Amino acid sequence: MVPMLILASRSATRKALLQQAGLRFSSVPAEVDERGLEASAIAAGGDGRDVAIILAQRKAEAVSAAHPGAIVIGADQTLSLGTELLHKPANRSDAANQLDHLRGKTHRLHAAVSLVRDGTILWSDVQTAELTMRDFTAQERNDVLDREGDAVLASVGGYRLEGPSIRLFETVTGDYFTILGLPLLPLLAALRSFAPETLQ
Repeated sequence: MVPMLILASRSATRKALLQQAGLRFSSVPAEVDERGLEASAIAAGGDGRDVAIILAQRKAEAVSAAHPGAIVIGADQTLSLGTELLHKPANRSDAANQLDHLRGKTHRLHAAVSLVRDGTILWSDVQTAELTMRDFTAQERNDVLDREGDAVLASVGGYRLEGPSIRLFETVTGDYFTILGLPLLPLLAALRSFAPETLQ
């Protein structure tokens, strides 16, 4: 019997990536105290990578507890600007301020993914990408936000590299799937190792 595969996320982007890879899965959003977990990790000396992996694991564990036998994929992404962690903007004004904060600087996106079954962490991984924004003008920023609409509010960076926001960037180094928030190739490799039947 093929175990149920569950994505512990409501992210439309992560769902699309798994669907495009031909995986059959259900989506069950995890309810965890993200800011509380982040604060605890930072207080213990952790950084953006640590926070991402902890959130991915805790989300998968939370969903696993309610779905015995299922293979649960937990995923999360953090954005580091030096030692500062940024979060999803609440509205357009927040997005504009965040983009201005990132303008002309290099930041890092940390994307983590974890597999959990029956409360046991089978595997976890975190990948990092580096992105440098141009010294864009306020008009260029506003034009991008006009084109993007509310879509940027679902992104930790307040931008979408797969959308018009690409106009604001100077260089990008790292895996494309990592930037989208799901290290897909390591995940597929892990599924082949730990739950190959989910790929059938």
